[in-house]
Amino acid sequence: MTTIWRMDADDDDKPHEECGVFGIVGHDEAAAHTVLGLHALQHRGQEGAGVVTTDGEHFHSHRALGLVGDNFSSEDVIKTLPGFMAVGHNRYSTTGGDRLRNVQPLFGDFAFGGLALAHNGNLTNAISLRRRLVDRGCLFQSTSDTEVIIHLIARSRKPSVVDRLSDALLHVQGAYALVAMSNDMLIGMRDPLGVRPLVLGELDGATILASESCALDIMGATFIRDIEPGEMVIATRDQVESRRLFPKTPSRFCIFEYVYFARPDSVVEREGVYEVRKRIGAELAAEDLAPADIVIPVPDSGVPAAIGYAQAAGLPFELGLIRNHYVGRTFIEPSDQIRHFGVKLKHNANRATVAGKRVVLIDDSIVRGTTSTKIVTMVRQAGAAEVHMRIASPPTRHSCYYGVDTPERSQLLAAQHDVREMADMIGVDSLGFISLDGLYRAVGKRERHATDPQYCDACFSGDYPTPLEDADCGSTTSQLSLMLEDA
Repeated sequence: MTTIWRMDADDDDKPHEECGVFGIVGHDEAAAHTVLGLHALQHRGQEGAGVVTTDGEHFHSHRALGLVGDNFSSEDVIKTLPGFMAVGHNRYSTTGGDRLRNVQPLFGDFAFGGLALAHNGNLTNAISLRRRLVDRGCLFQSTSDTEVIIHLIARSRKPSVVDRLSDALLHVQGAYALVAMSNDMLIGMRDPLGVRPLVLGELDGATILASESCALDIMGATFIRDIEPGEMVIATRDQVESRRLFPKTPSRFCIFEYVYFARPDSVVEREGVYEVRKRIGAELAAEDLAPADIVIPVPDSGVPAAIGYAQAAGLPFELGLIRNHYVGRTFIEPSDQIRHFGVKLKHNANRATVAGKRVVLIDDSIVRGTTSTKIVTMVRQAGAAEVHMRIASPPTRHSCYYGVDTPERSQLLAAQHDVREMADMIGVDSLGFISLDGLYRAVGKRERHATDPQYCDACFSGDYPTPLEDADCGSTTSQLSLMLEDA
């Protein structure tokens, strides 16, 4: 029997991405442009990808496990996806397993016609809703929380697809950015607090919805604006209409999008991600300057913050860790010795750069601390005189329930230990995190207001902006995945 070792499960203790969504209406090459958009959004999910298209009468679908380039590069695949409208999805399984039946967009045949739905985020009452729906006779084909929305649409008594989707969303809680497609319209929707991103764009008269602006850039489309929290956008070949489903409330956009999730070349909520990350580095240097000779990023996500830190500190920026970009996500039948070298397969210390130097490593976050420990050991073995570490986010002390796959709290290093203890465990001479106020300053706010925090920062503060109906039992997003399998 062939055994599969997922390297990311053993060696990458970063918070895992959520998902990426894309939709386009009014273009003769809708499928090809959707595939391009999913390529640009590959960082948001690598377990599966799917595209559904329509010509107004018939729907066509291709879904597969793995990367976009591995499954949608063939012209033969694109030819099976005709139509002027398409929706696509990159998946990371925050709920449900990494099975083909969970790859989105999900599709259903309704009295009003077909509907394809792609979802980024996580519903915090999905299990409760699912159990009630099953009790009423609903049959689920996947273990994804997204299918709950499909069944709510089916059970709605409202007359139109827009009204049914609106009715369904009144029952759900949590974070979501949705792209849906019926026979003649493309629909985009953000949750009332705008936790997850969704942008509006235009290309040659076609309307585009996407998780990030980088998906527009890849095809030369024009960025128009962010979809507002609680807003529904309905686009046809001829027009774009906006509706507000929920009363306007202060946004609680996920601040970790700026730290890690979004691509550096994206503009998110009117802020350039790359510039924000450089400002994070500068704030970190101002708050906790390390006694160092050189600044080294943990690539790739630590690079912009390290540049900002080095500029603010007046220290040289060096590539002291080199990343191998050609390592896949799996190894087949690895020996114990190869498994032990998992981090070295992704990163290698540049001995000529770090030997004899006092090094400050800049990384975006520490979750379990396993990868950080191995990287610090690697840098010391390369001859560094001292190793200091500075983190471009506050300590991650709480689990996320809004579409980010984080461990349960007992496995979060910062939830169990203070900074000095963490430094000893990781093996650094000193360890520092940016403060929550410093992070807010970096994204353009003066400071965090407890009564009006302006962002979702629950993974740092424990201040969850929505009810956590399914989490009353203490389940994290990862545990909720397993519960959905049994629900």
